[in-house]
Amino acid sequence: MVRSIASLARHRRWSDIDPESILGALPDPVLVIDADNRIRFVNLEAQEFFDAGAARLVGTPLSEWLPGDCPVFALLQQVRQQNSRVSEYGVTLETPRIGSHFVTVQVAPLGDPPEMVVMSIHERSIARKIDHQLTHRNAARSVTAMAMMLAHEVKNPLSGIRGAAQLLEQGASSEDQMLTRLICEEADRIVALVDRMEVFSDSRPLERAPLNVHSVLDHVRRLATTGFARHVRFTERYDPSIPPVHGNRDQLIQVLLNLVKNAAEAVPETGGEIVLTTAYQQGVRLAVPGSSNRMHLPILVTVQDNGPGIPDDLRSHLFDPFVTTKRNGSGLGLALVAKIIGDHGGVIEFDSAPRRTVFKLSLPMVPKGDNAIEDR
Repeated sequence: MVRSIASLARHRRWSDIDPESILGALPDPVLVIDADNRIRFVNLEAQEFFDAGAARLVGTPLSEWLPGDCPVFALLQQVRQQNSRVSEYGVTLETPRIGSHFVTVQVAPLGDPPEMVVMSIHERSIARKIDHQLTHRNAARSVTAMAMMLAHEVKNPLSGIRGAAQLLEQGASSEDQMLTRLICEEADRIVALVDRMEVFSDSRPLERAPLNVHSVLDHVRRLATTGFARHVRFTERYDPSIPPVHGNRDQLIQVLLNLVKNAAEAVPETGGEIVLTTAYQQGVRLAVPGSSNRMHLPILVTVQDNGPGIPDDLRSHLFDPFVTTKRNGSGLGLALVAKIIGDHGGVIEFDSAPRRTVFKLSLPMVPKGDNAIEDR
């Protein structure tokens, strides 16, 4: 790579490189829009997206290609007013000419003149993001339905089986008593599993308050370093300026404790490291499935470990119930994490490679006017 750049520098000055050729090489549609919302530049991908050539697109109002109520126009106005970049996930672009596309739109001020903005459209990446979000929530719903069924249809018969085994034990021989005790122990084990699953069937409204997410992370780290993660080195990369999270403290502790415990069990015995990070994602919004509302998710929390990574065959099912890589694991931890983050209106994602697995939580901030922070 260095050699090719050096070779380019010898044969061509950087000032000779055409910016349009760089934009044309990008794999996503890119447009430049002026103060009157007219198209001033399109790259090749944008021409393919709108099924029209540059000669047809450039100079025409964007409203000729997108309906007037498209959220893109509000984004353009917002960027010009705030002079800052905005990203919106879950935007539907639909016209008779281009059909329906479910995309993410990123709009940023171009500089001089300030009314000019550059807009990029990302279709493949957001499709994966939304698909993951819905998949994780559907996995949590399937566990919820199973938990309700088990609570009613399994625990009562198990209680009868256990009681009958105890009665038989009273008059049984020592050899048969071993069998009746085995019945009781296995019944108790199944009941304990059902009790763990009953948390999924809790449909009460989520009690939320303004939270200092760093306080939650510090609490989780203290619990980890005094117990299951004594052998792990923790690194904290916090953004001190992020606003309060709108969430439930106990449930977010449960989520992060689960992720940190999984990370601690994945890292090597020597040299194991977990990195906790927070960041503010300017202008990130996500469409709420089944409605026209947009959820602002500016707060990013990540848990990263240097373990071997998640096996390829588990990645697409990682948040499904009873999926686990642990010898004695129940496979309910990440399904519960997906449910809790979904209840918060947030999104959980992960990236995994050998020696680098990252779980990413995108969470909502506190609505304006609610500033009392719960910080225990």
